[in-house]
Order: sequence, then C-alpha cells, then structure tokens
Amino acid sequence: MMLEMDQWRSGMRLPGRAGLPGMMAVATLSLAASTLAIAVLRAGAQGLHASYPAPVYLLAVLVVGMRYGTIPAVLTSIAAFLLYDFLFVEPLYTFTINSPDEWLNLVLLLVVAVVIGRLVALLADRATEAADRAREAEALYSITGILASTRTVDVAAPTIASRLEELTGMERVWVGLGATPAEEGFISDTASGQPLPIPGWHVVLQRAPGGRPHWVRSHVLSPGPRRAPRAALYRVRVEVAGGTLGSLWGLRSPGRGEPDSAETRILSAAADQLGQAVVRDRLTAEATVAEIARQSEAVKTALLDSVSHDLRTPLATIRATAGSMLDPAVSWSEEDRQEAFESIDSEAERMGRLVRNLLDLSRIEGGALRPELEVRDLGDLVEDVVSRYLHTGKAIVSAIEDGMPHVLVDEVFLGQVLANLLENAIRYGGPRIEVRTRAIPETAVVELRVEDDGEGVPEAALDRLFEKFYQVPRSTGGRRGMGIGLTVVAGMVSAMGGSVRAERSDLGGLAVVVTLPASGTPEEEVAGGTGVARGRGRGR
Repeated sequence: MMLEMDQWRSGMRLPGRAGLPGMMAVATLSLAASTLAIAVLRAGAQGLHASYPAPVYLLAVLVVGMRYGTIPAVLTSIAAFLLYDFLFVEPLYTFTINSPDEWLNLVLLLVVAVVIGRLVALLADRATEAADRAREAEALYSITGILASTRTVDVAAPTIASRLEELTGMERVWVGLGATPAEEGFISDTASGQPLPIPGWHVVLQRAPGGRPHWVRSHVLSPGPRRAPRAALYRVRVEVAGGTLGSLWGLRSPGRGEPDSAETRILSAAADQLGQAVVRDRLTAEATVAEIARQSEAVKTALLDSVSHDLRTPLATIRATAGSMLDPAVSWSEEDRQEAFESIDSEAERMGRLVRNLLDLSRIEGGALRPELEVRDLGDLVEDVVSRYLHTGKAIVSAIEDGMPHVLVDEVFLGQVLANLLENAIRYGGPRIEVRTRAIPETAVVELRVEDDGEGVPEAALDRLFEKFYQVPRSTGGRRGMGIGLTVVAGMVSAMGGSVRAERSDLGGLAVVVTLPASGTPEEEVAGGTGVARGRGRGR
C-alpha cells in the first residue's frame, strides 16, 4: 500500500524547476508533430485521408506521459483538445463548436487521452521504481559485502563512503562516530584534507518505524565562524536500539534537489548497516578483551602452579638430602656422601635452569635480548654442551660434519639453546639422542639438528611447540614442564638471525632443527692453517 501511494505521489508531481523547460519542449514538439500529421491526413495528400484523425494526438500524450508522468500527460491532453478544436473544428480558428458530434468526439478524445496518459505514466513509474529497487538492492549488496570482507568498520568506511558518493549523487561523503555531531570522530572522508563545512543548518533524515523517511531542515548551534557551504549538507543518523552511534554526512549540489526515494533508501540502509557493524565491532572488542583477560588469568595460574611445583621439587630434594647429611645419627659412607652432593648439585642446577629460562623469557618479551655475535666453531660448542649431559644415562651421539664453516653466534645464547634442546630430549625422548650438524652452501647457513627416538609429538602440535606455555598432549604420565624451554630457544635463535623448526625425527621421535648464519670460514682454515679438518662424527 505504501508503495502504491509513493507511486501515486510520484506520478502526480510536476518536474522540478530544472526539468520544466525540457518537459515543455518535448510537449510542444510532440503536439506540433501530431498537428502536422493531422493536417496531412485531413488534406488527403498522397492518397492519405482520414475523416477523424484526432487520435493522432494520443501519440503526443504517450510520449509526454512516459517521460514526465501523469500531470504533464493530462496537460498535454487538454492542449491537444484545444488545438484540435481551434485548428480543425468548424468554425475554424475559434473555440466555438456548433456540431454535437464534434462535441462528443472531442470529449471522448479528452477522456481517452487522460486515461491513456495516466496508464502510461503509471507504467513508466513502475519501470522507474523497479530500476530504483534494483539499484538499491545492488548498493546494499555491495555495502554488505564490503562490511563482511573487512575486519572493522574503520577499514570498511572509506570504501563505503566512496560507493555512497557514487550511488547517491553526493559531492562529498564522510562518516563520523559519536553520540552527537560535536563529539564525532571521523573515520572516513571522500575529500580528506579539506576543511569540513560549518553551516548554520543541515537537512536531517527523519525515520520513524513504519513511516516513510523524509528530510527535515534543522538548525545547528556550532562554535566558531560559520562557513556557508556551496552545497546543501545532509545528515543520516547511524542508530541502533540503544541510541545514536554517529552520522553519515553528505554534501549535495542545491541544483539537484533533495535525494530521491531510491537515494534516500540507500542512505538510510547504509546507515543501518554501519550501525550494526559498529555494534559488532564493539562486541568483538569486548569479547576479545574478556578472552585475553581469561587467558591471562589461566596463564598466570598455570605459571604459578608450574613454577611452584618445579621449585618445590628440587628444594625438597636439596633440603631432605642436606638434612640427612646434617643428622649425626646417620652415618654416611664416602660413596653415599658423594652421591648426596651430586644430587644437591643436580637439583640446584635444575632450579638455576628454571630461573634462567624465566628471566630469558621476560627479556625476549621485553625486547631486551641483545646477542653479542662472534665467529665461533660450532663443533667445539656442541661438544662442550653435550659433555655436560653424558651422565644422564642417555646414549647421546654427536656427529659434526667435516669442513664445517664457522657460525656467527652468541656463545652463551647458543649454549643455552642446545642445553634446552638436550634437556627436552632427555625428559621426553627415548634412550638415544643424536646431535648433528651440516652446512648448506647454497644458502650460507648451517643446520644444528637435535633428535630423539622417543614417542614424538602429533603432527598438529609441531607448529605450536614454540608457543609460550604450550604443552603437548601425551599418552604417558610423568611430570610435565612449564612449556617455556622451546619458547626461549625460538627467541634466542631469532635474536641471532637464525630460525628454528620442529619435524618428525628419522629415529621415530622429535627433531628440532636450528638454522644459523655461517661466517664463511671453514674449520680447517682456522685450525692452525694446516688444511686438515678436525674429525668429528664420533659417537658419545
């Protein structure tokens, strides 16, 4: 019903001031052409003759009605009635009609012309309305696609503003977010860099539920000098049920008049879409903050639990052993005493590693990790670290490739990296651990590979091994670590300009591959200049 009323109002309106000369020109030319055709038919030139050619004027009514609507068509019908009476009805060149038949013919001509004009105007209005609806649907689909394909409103707003400028005939479009125009912060502007107009009034779109949107002129109280814009300023509120979120603004040339019904619906729907997107972004941000808070709390709890467990265990061992040694009632053999000292030393070293990893992790996250890079012999560094873990009961094999180039590393960092990898393999791997190196000349890097023959990790977990506090789900029980050892490895390797990855080991377990930059100097050139490579590849 609302659509029919809109079509009725649209068809009953005269063209605007800008379109009036065009309408008059079309009506005049159509009536003149019809009059000339009737004159030819009445004269019977070239064998053409019609006793009553007045219906030819219906062509002029059709042309005007299709182009300009009902009222211009009715006015053209009246003009056609008067022209035929004046030019072709006896007595000629007067508006007097002596014959009742002529009266009947002219009245019928007028009625038929008015009816046909109205029907043609309705058909033209329906065609225009269908085209407007198609344009509106296309515009809404485009805006919805832009909002769906972008992460936030801030990213989507510039594209939407440009699209609205093109679709609605605006000279400039911008979007502001805020409860009032004075509080709005602009997130997009199709003419960014140019000053915004400060008019004394603007036109606001009033939208009521179930009602037809309409434009209302509104005065604005704004601070500072007012600059009268050369175009009319239009505002569409970006609203949701909770209130106003911002505005969709547009500048329009006064000669274009107010936005038509299709342009108004596009602007209104775009404002609604922006409002829903703003609410979506706010809900997403709130959910993200809540999730971060939840995860932070979970991480803190897990960290405290893990640290307290990892610290309590060695402390309890140290205290129990030291207390037994201090008890005069307990007699200790030299062998037992040595074993007790080794136990205390081992547990103290374990506590030291835990504290060191925590400190290293904080330095990595704080960006305070600054390596002192030097050209070092990778084989010597590997053997020095491996030698400290030979007493663990694991079969640790180091295989250093002959003719290895030196590496550009921080000796302390690399020692810590290898120590963490060996401790991880000792804790979770099988009885055999291999440490291998190889040069990759075409890329000027050296690979350090630590692998074991243990249970390994699932394929899905390989890419997450270096995440902070990540712990691999395992089928076997036993004490689990804090999940920061490999995170420290990744941070230190990255600080030295290298990379690290995890993959399935050829032994059946896990392999961690560290890639380090080569210095370009082979080992045999540094070993006293003898040209003889120091052999490595012996098992330990």
